[in-house]
Amino acid sequence: MTKEPDRLRELRALHERGLLERSYDRVPALLADEDGGPADAAAAGRLLAGLDHDAVLGHHPHTPVVTVAVTGQSTVGHVVDPLRGELARHGMLLRAVLGQHGTYLRDLTDPAGELRAAAPDLTLCLLDAETLFSQVPAVWGPEDVERAGEEALGRCAALAAGAPGTLVLNTVPLPRSRSHQLVDHRSRARLGAVWREFNARLLRLTESADRLVVIDLDPLVGEGGPVTDPRLARYAEVRLGAGLLAAYAREIGHLARAVRGRVRKCLVLDLDGTLWDGVLGEDGPDGVAAAGTLRGEAFGAFQQCVKQLASQGVLLAVSSKNDDDLVRETLAAHPDLVLREPDFAAVRADWEPKDAHLAGIARTLDLAPDALVFADDSPAERAQVRFGAPGVAVVALDEEPALHVTRLLCDGWFDTLRLTEEDRARTGEYRRRRERGALRAGSGSYEEFLRALEVSVGLGPPRRHEFARVSQLTLRTNQFNLTGVGYTEAELARRSAGPGRLLLVARSADRFGDNGLVGAVLGSVAGDVLRLDGMWLSCRVLGRGVEQACLALLLARARELGLSAVGARYVPTARNHRARDFYPSAGFTPAHPGPGGGSADGAVDFRHDLARLPQVPAHVRVTETPGGGAPDGPR
Repeated sequence: MTKEPDRLRELRALHERGLLERSYDRVPALLADEDGGPADAAAAGRLLAGLDHDAVLGHHPHTPVVTVAVTGQSTVGHVVDPLRGELARHGMLLRAVLGQHGTYLRDLTDPAGELRAAAPDLTLCLLDAETLFSQVPAVWGPEDVERAGEEALGRCAALAAGAPGTLVLNTVPLPRSRSHQLVDHRSRARLGAVWREFNARLLRLTESADRLVVIDLDPLVGEGGPVTDPRLARYAEVRLGAGLLAAYAREIGHLARAVRGRVRKCLVLDLDGTLWDGVLGEDGPDGVAAAGTLRGEAFGAFQQCVKQLASQGVLLAVSSKNDDDLVRETLAAHPDLVLREPDFAAVRADWEPKDAHLAGIARTLDLAPDALVFADDSPAERAQVRFGAPGVAVVALDEEPALHVTRLLCDGWFDTLRLTEEDRARTGEYRRRRERGALRAGSGSYEEFLRALEVSVGLGPPRRHEFARVSQLTLRTNQFNLTGVGYTEAELARRSAGPGRLLLVARSADRFGDNGLVGAVLGSVAGDVLRLDGMWLSCRVLGRGVEQACLALLLARARELGLSAVGARYVPTARNHRARDFYPSAGFTPAHPGPGGGSADGAVDFRHDLARLPQVPAHVRVTETPGGGAPDGPR
């Protein structure tokens, strides 16, 4: 009998003692994957199935609840347990809504149906081989499957346009039990080509459907074994097996993080045994390798993978117990290395504990600890970081460098719905941050620094292609997010469309370059009052007068339009305390003064009567002012 892992035994003990709700913040650590393989998410999900969500939120009010609707061609309820475990592993709660067996078309199109009424964040529609084969005659050939594929693609495209939430489809594995019913190799090859063309066209639907994600099952099948158990497929119509569903649930867990804006931004790497073979302090620069030997080549492949991630906006940093001069010399001159010192936004090399390194890196990059991912081959260092820096995600590498890439990628820490130009430019932005730091160090005062920085700000409607970036900004911004909420692209489009609705974006630049789209304001006009429903600003431009300039421009525009007041709300969160006094500093006063003026969650409503307007800071040059009319949203 297989021994139950320690992490599940402890989870079971909490369950039996009735402490799961109170201890839900401990669950991610209990389910962390130290061995790099998939956790027993289904077993964890079963233990968590009876959770009282209200009790969890009573103890841990900031726990994200993700509503997931599940439907499909066949029996798909078996995905719920592993999915619940996967979301718990990332500190989220699953609210599952299960469709009826085999009724996915009705589930996804019925305007009065349960799935649509649930307003899901994600709608999973699991496809399998019967999606096509249920539409072919009893005696069939590749041409019949091709016709069925065309019809299925048409249905999928229509579903993508109208399904609630973000619709998730999947490519469909071709079962041998079907392909080998064709006895001649020519027909079998034709069927394989038709099948792959169907899957390729399904994947390409994402290019034109903003709210569609297609999970490619091929990599999961390649690593996970059989697609299904023939007996379960025949007798229970469970056509996707437990192993494949567990791997699929892991991918959905990563997707749920992305939908909720919980994408990690920075990969912090150890050096010895992680980035190169050897111990720098003992072997010297000439004694470490990332090429030229079997083990060295594995480290080189890992560096190539890391550089690929960096090219897509993942920040890199170093945390190493080594002498700083020796580390920088090696990064600058070692002939084997793919990664060089300029590739890293921060380098910490000394003999301090690594949790202190990570805290320092977070401060240097102005990131929260839960934006970091730490990869190290030392179990002792990983354990120390888990204890001393619990918000940091930890990747467990080991002595076998050939597995480093697999271990790094298995949890999809950097997965995002869509890559923006700002993502790709992030590493360059942090290089410019160092240049700004040098300017600040050489300035006599902060005011002198701001004048020398030559800040410019524009506030206007978003351009058509910028809605993805605006959505990303609202979902990922924590420090200057005045209501603590974020919106998907579709939600932004809906909330900013129609008379009286307002969506503006802030763009900023300085003497070191263009910062791009750094802020957003969402509002609505009712009568003669403009209500600010949300305001966001990237933490990388905080403290430079950008936020004050945007609000001054907005208030001035409100008065130009003849409005009598601007209302706003501040909702405190675990991260936005720095913005608590922002509205009062600009002349807003509490709409309901007195000790009872705030709501139970600490939120405060403010009002500005537009009698005395704040000025744009003197050091800021205005490049665009908000104009009238509807924002240029997606059509």
